Amino acid sequence: MLRWTLAALHLTALGIGLGAVWVRARALRGPFDPAGLHRVFAADSWWALAGALWIATGLWRLLAGTEKPTAYYMHNHLFYLKMAALLLLLLMEARAVVTLIRWRTAASGGGPVVTTAAPGLARVSYIQAILVLIMVAAATGMARGYGQ
Repeated sequence: MLRWTLAALHLTALGIGLGAVWVRARALRGPFDPAGLHRVFAADSWWALAGALWIATGLWRLLAGTEKPTAYYMHNHLFYLKMAALLLLLLMEARAVVTLIRWRTAASGGGPVVTTAAPGLARVSYIQAILVLIMVAAATGMARGYGQ
């Protein structure tokens, strides 16, 4: 039952995350009125929730060996592709996190929100969506025994 639950949560996080990062990218095209900022912040919050759930369940599955032994992953080239895509995604997310925290702070304080970084963040979000798809391709290959 644990294997099933972890796999279901892992896949649910994928669905939530892919949708959220895509919606965030679209919302970052504006407008940046209060409703527009709310869309950006809501999508970003869903993206963060999905990321936390995805990483937590992924680490649990990896380290506890609930699907395959940990050694299987450590000797699989597709696993390293998946982790490289995740690392790149997380590095790209660092700028978005800092920028959107500043936006949230400014918006909650009633001050102006400087949105000049929005086009760049939108591009990053689209690239992150592609990285998620690369991770899915690597994961499905691993599940079928490829990458050894």
